[in-house]
Amino acid sequence: MKKTDREELLRCIDTTSFAVDDVILYLDTHPHDKAALEFYEKVSALRKQAIEEYTTHFGPLTKDMVKPTNKWTWINDPWPWEMER
Repeated sequence: MKKTDREELLRCIDTTSFAVDDVILYLDTHPHDKAALEFYEKVSALRKQAIEEYTTHFGPLTKDMVKPTNKWTWINDPWPWEMER
């Protein structure tokens, strides 16, 4: 994958993470809002998919996303904030 793909995935993760956090706050005070629940499910699925795709192509975003092999791989790839510019 290209650098732009990595940036797009990170942007998608950022925006969907914000949307998930925002709708969770709303649902705390409006727990029966069906449209909000549907939106939560939609953006949560998009976020999960983007994180899985990022992890597959560029490595884990957090330590708990490391897929153990025969060694600890957390330090192998550049971290998200170490992207080329």
